[in-house]
Amino acid sequence: MMAYDYAVIGGGIVGISTARSLLLSQPGSKIVVFEKEGDLARHQTGRNSGVIHAGVYYQPGSLKATLCKEGAEATLRFCDEHGIAVERCGKLIVATNQVELERLRGLEERAAANSIGFERIDQAELCRREPRIVGLGALYIPSTAIVSYTDIVRAMAVEFTSSGGEIRLGEKVISVREEIDEVVIATDDTETRARKLIACAGLFADRVAKWCGIEDDFRIVPFRGEYYRLGSDKNRIVNHLIYPVPDPALPFLGVHLTRMIDGGVTVGPNAVLSLKREGYSRFAFSAADSLQTLTYPGFWRVMRQNIRSGSDELMNSLFKTRYLAQCRKYCPELRASDLHDHPPGVRAQAVMNDGTLVHDFLIRRTKRTIHVCNAPSPAATSAIPIGREVARRAEALC
Repeated sequence: MMAYDYAVIGGGIVGISTARSLLLSQPGSKIVVFEKEGDLARHQTGRNSGVIHAGVYYQPGSLKATLCKEGAEATLRFCDEHGIAVERCGKLIVATNQVELERLRGLEERAAANSIGFERIDQAELCRREPRIVGLGALYIPSTAIVSYTDIVRAMAVEFTSSGGEIRLGEKVISVREEIDEVVIATDDTETRARKLIACAGLFADRVAKWCGIEDDFRIVPFRGEYYRLGSDKNRIVNHLIYPVPDPALPFLGVHLTRMIDGGVTVGPNAVLSLKREGYSRFAFSAADSLQTLTYPGFWRVMRQNIRSGSDELMNSLFKTRYLAQCRKYCPELRASDLHDHPPGVRAQAVMNDGTLVHDFLIRRTKRTIHVCNAPSPAATSAIPIGREVARRAEALC
């Protein structure tokens, strides 16, 4: 069994960024990344909307707020250095009624507190900038951009392996055993020893954490985000990303129009419970995953707190006309025939035992392991500074 200085579980953007950061700060270290799929970025990283977020929504002073702003700048620099296509198209958060117009003031305050540049525009200016969008006003965030995060991961992986790092594709970790002076990582065929372990396991973060004795006070609850893609005749329907004003009482941002780096436009996502942690079809089911979710008291507490919004999301998933209505509030020309199937994603959402949704990034540790337990959006945008922070904490382990 070859011994490594560090082993990393997870070949998404957070895992690869962390491995890269470790090798940049400790050249010559022996580092291995385990990824159970045959390629990198197959799950949350490769199935998101591709937005480089500015950081408007997040609680000032939180890890999300700090790392998102830092991450957006770092991501743009990385793309420039590696020739990765980026479009700085900006975002409009559109208010369609008086209540939403009032809520824009709160977003302005958050943007200012997070040092995010913005411009408040009125109805006439909104119409001038976006003739096919209706609203009473909007908040313009010029720094928002779009990219392919899969391309970023591949570039990071090339940089990592060319500097001596190792990536093992198609190797699923089935257990982790922490010993006095090392960690033993078992896959179906091998055992690998490392001085330290970093787990960036996404949808399985709670299970890997439990192997290492992390406090069992949270669980990953999977939410499927369903998208539609507009037909190619609608590729120029908007000039910016178009977001609704979020309801502060709800946990997700709502359905939006997103320009993609490949030239298309998507509509979505919603958020519905998935009965399989990597269940991308509407009827995907895992008995083990469902049992873990449905027997978890924290899940039922969060459902009781969000029963109305949860029911609405489910109905919107089942009926395309209801889903369409969410978009027609600000883009009335859309018709059901404009909505074409697009690959969904599944978001790993940590929920505490008391039913609290974990909104910030959550990082836990043991003597020889670090665990990224919750890394929802904007984790992709924040991946470079998250990687640096996790690497710093890993270096400090005994």
